[in-house]
Amino acid sequence: MITSLRMMLTCHWSARRIQRYLDADPSEQLTSEEVQRLEQHLAVCDRCAQVVREGAGLKAALAGLATRRAPDPARVARLRLRARRIAEGELG
Repeated sequence: MITSLRMMLTCHWSARRIQRYLDADPSEQLTSEEVQRLEQHLAVCDRCAQVVREGAGLKAALAGLATRRAPDPARVARLRLRARRIAEGELG
């Protein structure tokens, strides 16, 4: 019981720091001791490690959105014209 209580408290402590760990924001940095403690916990706690994996995946997906380019307006216009012609029965 003491072991499970200790793990629950460590999960609670970790959960309050995971976002700061993922962000690596210089204004909200974890101390090296906090990083070490968190990483030790993540090595043994599947639930908290999953939260970190999901957060890292979300961060990567959001970063990818910033690099996406808008579609070429000329291409969009051609596709709209073709769709209109198909809808009107001009093309088969």
